[in-house]
Amino acid sequence: MGYTLTLTLPRPVFERLQGMAEATRQPLEKIIRQSIEGNLPPDVSDAPAEMQGELLLLQTRSVAELEQIALSQVPAESQARHFTLLEQNSAGELTLQERRELARLRQEADQLMVRKAYAWALLRWHGRPIPALHEIPLN
Repeated sequence: MGYTLTLTLPRPVFERLQGMAEATRQPLEKIIRQSIEGNLPPDVSDAPAEMQGELLLLQTRSVAELEQIALSQVPAESQARHFTLLEQNSAGELTLQERRELARLRQEADQLMVRKAYAWALLRWHGRPIPALHEIPLN
């Protein structure tokens, strides 16, 4: 079921959408719907259940806060420990406690990546340009 929405657009936006519709020989409505759907952030229900609430809260953050999250990194100490444990794991030298620590570090890194990806999606939704991968600072 669809919903009808009456919307007033600035003339330049309307003309741009209309031009795209004409150039691609598609209905204006399809171009507008595609533009809206393509710019919405991902649905948080696709994220791990334990992170959905946190991702919803990211939607309330300022652009500056989202940029900070998007550019955040795993702390150097955690990263070094993670690599050490991975090497020991490859050699079959981990204790039960170290295996748990490795799993925790992996989960923390994975969750950071999800937060960062969602922050980038929200920044794009706010109209901020997303840099190319090689333009994102590593540190």
